[in-house]
Amino acid sequence: MAPQSNTGAGAEAELPDYAGHYRLESVLGSGGMGVVHLARSTSGMKLAVKVVHAAFARDPEFRGRFRQEVAAARQVSGAFTASVVDADSEAERPWMATLFIPGPTLSGHVKRNGAMSPAELRRLMAGLAEALRDIHRVGVVHRDLKPSNVLLAEDGPKVIDFGISRPKNSELRTETGKLIGTPPFMAPEQFRKPREVGPAADVFALGSVMVHAATGRGPFDSDSPYVVAYQVVHDEPDLTGVPASLAPLVVRCLAKEPEDRPTPDELMRELRSVAASYDTQAFIPAQRTVETPHPGPEPPVEESRRRPRRRRGRWPLVGAGLLGVATAVALGSVYVLGGDGPSPVSGHDPRTTPAAFSPWETTSAPEKGTPQCSYGKETLVCAQKGRVFALDPSDGRQLWRRTVAEAQGGRPVFSGGLVQPALDRSTRLEALDPGSGRTRWRQTVPSYDGLAYAGATLLVTGVDGSVTGVDSASGRTRWSHRIQGHRSPYFTSFAGDPLAYVTSTSEDGASTRVTAVAPDTGKVRWDVRLKGSLQPVGTAGDSVFFVSVDAVYGEARAVVRYTPDDGVSRRVALPVPLEQPQATVRGDLVYLVGSGGSLVAVDMDARKQMWSLETAVTRGSAPVTDGRYVCLSAPDGRLLGVDARDGRLLGQTRPRLGTNADRVADAVPAPVLADARLYATAPDGTVFSVPAGNPAAW
Repeated sequence: MAPQSNTGAGAEAELPDYAGHYRLESVLGSGGMGVVHLARSTSGMKLAVKVVHAAFARDPEFRGRFRQEVAAARQVSGAFTASVVDADSEAERPWMATLFIPGPTLSGHVKRNGAMSPAELRRLMAGLAEALRDIHRVGVVHRDLKPSNVLLAEDGPKVIDFGISRPKNSELRTETGKLIGTPPFMAPEQFRKPREVGPAADVFALGSVMVHAATGRGPFDSDSPYVVAYQVVHDEPDLTGVPASLAPLVVRCLAKEPEDRPTPDELMRELRSVAASYDTQAFIPAQRTVETPHPGPEPPVEESRRRPRRRRGRWPLVGAGLLGVATAVALGSVYVLGGDGPSPVSGHDPRTTPAAFSPWETTSAPEKGTPQCSYGKETLVCAQKGRVFALDPSDGRQLWRRTVAEAQGGRPVFSGGLVQPALDRSTRLEALDPGSGRTRWRQTVPSYDGLAYAGATLLVTGVDGSVTGVDSASGRTRWSHRIQGHRSPYFTSFAGDPLAYVTSTSEDGASTRVTAVAPDTGKVRWDVRLKGSLQPVGTAGDSVFFVSVDAVYGEARAVVRYTPDDGVSRRVALPVPLEQPQATVRGDLVYLVGSGGSLVAVDMDARKQMWSLETAVTRGSAPVTDGRYVCLSAPDGRLLGVDARDGRLLGQTRPRLGTNADRVADAVPAPVLADARLYATAPDGTVFSVPAGNPAAW
């Protein structure tokens, strides 16, 4: 493709054909300092090449600042930025080539699709906090973080454009005559003391960016940069429309004094409290269309002032998904229903199955995202946004389907012999018959912040800290009281374990209080305080297993086994910390996967790590194991099988991205292991099954 003409005149009217050795194919965007082109290297690699405007190329001071930008961009981690491939700050037209990152800018996304949903906002804020942490670690201050400098990539937001000033025709200038930011996203100190700007200015900008993403405008809004400057320095920000769960964090970011703002590390720690599941979430915001339902809005800022919340991060629930804290008001009336049944699938008797199992696959609705499935009652029940459906596990034939408007697409739960759909903050709970899909009971409850299933009990935790246990089979209340020592209890449960666990970590991360509760009665079975910031990951025999995470960065540093019968705790350090760990337990072996793709096995009896494998799967699913093989799913729909004894990759299925490859699930669902079969799902809407015993044949 020939280079496109710029809209300007004069020396910029015809753009160059090459920057160094790189052929410029088309214009990606144009800013005050230059033009960004899509280019290709000799080998065909896609690049984004920034070419400086000719007028600035003649300015020695500007060339110096461009050299500074190149140096800064080279310093920061490529995980959160566009990695620099090549640059020439001494060329007639200085240029810099970075890896091309597919995805819109945040400003473009908001302009086209409107404000982001609360879940998207949480992922955006977490990604930007991670990016600023890495940028600040190498001594770089961005100073111009704004929506047009944030790219929404598949694996998270990327920050671009380091240290570049705006042109001289800007109305607001520093002592050198160059603007050091963009007024609506500048911190007060950038106007008051521009030579003393530090990392906290980027945190202020992050707060302004979040308001823009949530509302389409900034916290300080005016057509005049002078008015904006006054508002930034003197006025309180306008956070109308920012979700209540994020508003307190945004307010802290927008503090007038740098020392009153949180650091990126503190932000990440707080965000784990806002949404315990964000750690494993990939980031591609869904395009807003009529066919794609979205979660309802969170309460506005005004409501958050009436109902302040404080959350602490916890490990995601196995099989149920942790949704937050809940209300302890008495649950509403129970209605036993049978009239609003599912859409039947004619011509199939669910009791008939083929004599021998063969691999199968079936495709659901790709536009509704990756299905999430659970196995129970000899049925595979799956969910997508707004729908729940059942498949015959022997051949994949659909048995029934239901429209459940509140279904968020999370993994449904088998509890009390019924299917419990994962609902999206709905106050209407319902349980479905696994054989027919008909509603067995429905219950309306006051608004809540979270649910957890443990055995045949639904645990609802209230904003006042009390917990209500509900019989999953009937929807009737069993008990309601507080759990001593835990202000906002978050429960974790594991298949086959009669207990549920709630943990609270001390403010300094030095210790964790662990309480084991009988879910059917609410009675405390044991209570202990253990060393470190611990997250429960599984149980085996009479022991509970935890990962010990760094209180600042959330990296897994060790695996801990606690046996309540004798009070013995055993800790095994990991040779290399794992970021955003997910784990599974079998016997005394713990298998962990990090967000970067590292899969490790830890033998708690031998007190050592047995093996480690780099899978190259970024942000994959939690692992599952039958003792012979360890399996996990990749974001592109692959299922990987690894030898549990030595960590060798034995086989994998093909990718199944489909036509909607620009959309990914919030989290990659773990495969389901049942009856020597594996059931997995993919972004193209496919549900498929393979024998668990021979990964090499997949």
